[in-house]
Amino acid sequence: MLTESRRRAYLNAMQVVHWLPRAELPFAAPSRPELLLPLEPLVEELPPEVPARAVPAVAQSVVKPVVKPAERPKIEIPRPSVTAKATVKPVETPEDAPAPVKAVVVPPPRFALQLLRAGNCLLLVELATGEAFQSRDPSYLLLKDMLRAAGLPDSPQIVGEPVRWPLLVRGSLDQGPDAARDFVQGFIQARLEEVPCACLWLIGLPAIRFAGEGDEASYTREWAVQGLGTAWGLPSLELLMDEPPRKADVWKAMRRLMARWKPHNE
Repeated sequence: MLTESRRRAYLNAMQVVHWLPRAELPFAAPSRPELLLPLEPLVEELPPEVPARAVPAVAQSVVKPVVKPAERPKIEIPRPSVTAKATVKPVETPEDAPAPVKAVVVPPPRFALQLLRAGNCLLLVELATGEAFQSRDPSYLLLKDMLRAAGLPDSPQIVGEPVRWPLLVRGSLDQGPDAARDFVQGFIQARLEEVPCACLWLIGLPAIRFAGEGDEASYTREWAVQGLGTAWGLPSLELLMDEPPRKADVWKAMRRLMARWKPHNE
């Protein structure tokens, strides 16, 4: 058995301040009466109406609420990923939104036209090779035959130099279809101011397109052109030689229009 002095020495070494024996210890000092009282139940939370000073001192020393440090809220920063980029859809425009108009660059047309005068008619003829007519060219011989059939002089007079388009090989000058049409019509109007004519023959598609503002449907037709008077559209001389059946259509139209330049012809 331990004596009271040795027992207290052991308890002090273990830093035990309050202790109660399970049974009566021999040679032990008498216990204090307040330590033998039964303990009250533990109180986890104090009701708001009960003041803190109402809790016994023993309960305050035994039960201590554990306060956890406040955790800082985590802020998630969105980071771009490969998957997010792949799933991004382009912004869809409304159906009624007009589509952006892209400027279309039209190359300048290429042609060569020769203006001739036969009696009271002007002839704007396409030059297939770009060179002026020669006296023995098959196309020029066909033109002479057509003038004889129309009752006009078969040796037409050349009026000015051939009109070749585009005018410039380089430069920023507008040489598109509209500019070509204005130039050809202005050239013919200047000649008409010098000597008027009864009918303007437009031979070849470039002549019909840039002088009479027509197309292939204008072959063997007659129509009025503002500032130029009455125009008559014909296929090119090369096309008439390659496709002889077209000559019959030209002859039928010629017989119908011949009264314009031969008023006394029956």
